[in-house]
Amino acid sequence: MRDYGSGNAGATNTFRVLGKKAGIPVLCIDAAKGFFAVYCINGFNTLSQYYPYIQILAGMAALLGHIFPIFAQFRGGKGVATLLGVVLALQPVPCLCSILVFLIVLLIGRMVSLASIIAGVTYPIILHVGFHNNNPALSLFSCSVAILLVFTHRKNIKRILRREEHKIQRFNFRKG
Repeated sequence: MRDYGSGNAGATNTFRVLGKKAGIPVLCIDAAKGFFAVYCINGFNTLSQYYPYIQILAGMAALLGHIFPIFAQFRGGKGVATLLGVVLALQPVPCLCSILVFLIVLLIGRMVSLASIIAGVTYPIILHVGFHNNNPALSLFSCSVAILLVFTHRKNIKRILRREEHKIQRFNFRKG
């Protein structure tokens, strides 16, 4: 995979290089990795005062493990699908709002990277303005992942500014 497309080991590059038959499973596996890292912490909810912190730490571990995998010379994916799973497990409704932002930006701009960045940056805004979050750990997490997404997409941002970023083709829902 690293020799083709963007060279990243993530769902977007898999879609681009191998198509949706390979891209959908990679997207699902990456998202499941993040989701289950958080969801499996449910057995520890007897530690009620630390429970949200443990969930967030588990989600961050899965995310950082995806972006900087030890066995791949610390060169992994950009973390969007894994982050999707983490946020879905932590805050499902704000996550769905971020997915809606992603889809709107993707349909308008046709750039997965731009849609990912904007959805990630708006997540803390959605969480705080739309859902009145008052959990300091979740606030720190949401802002941290927004910054992390901008960091992992810095090359994409440069290409967007130079108008050289890859755009997806128009959606054709009739083809399998």
